[in-house]
Amino acid sequence: MSRRCLIVLAGVLATSASTAQVPSPLDPATVEAGRAIYGENCVACHGERGQGAENWRQPDENGNLPPPPHDASGHAWRHPDAVLYHMVLDGWRDPFNKMEDLTMPPFEGVLEPREIRAVLIYVKTLWTPEQRAAQAEESRDRPFPDEAHTPVGHGRP
Repeated sequence: MSRRCLIVLAGVLATSASTAQVPSPLDPATVEAGRAIYGENCVACHGERGQGAENWRQPDENGNLPPPPHDASGHAWRHPDAVLYHMVLDGWRDPFNKMEDLTMPPFEGVLEPREIRAVLIYVKTLWTPEQRAAQAEESRDRPFPDEAHTPVGHGRP
């Protein structure tokens, strides 16, 4: 085999090896795992199909906004992966809410980092292709945190 063929073959193998370890953003196994985790942890507030609470744009009697949709009618797709990840991990208080309490509980200690990623990858299947593309662009500089660098007490990005 010529040296040139060996170099090309080495490049193909290196590329295949590196991409084989990173699942596709909408990898079917990850999506299915995320769907199951979403069903166990998110459906009660955000709805079975990610439709959110009824009248989610209207404050409740305490001045808090109800849980928003995760589907294409919502705004989750406007946030980069790192922000979405930390909303799930740390919990969330909508800045428009009148109460100081978190309106979404933190899932740190409930879900593993890979489970949070799987849930968010499942949520992406609820968006339009255009929303997924815009969100991917937004996430380019703020991707999911590396599992090895997500210590307890980490803080928001």
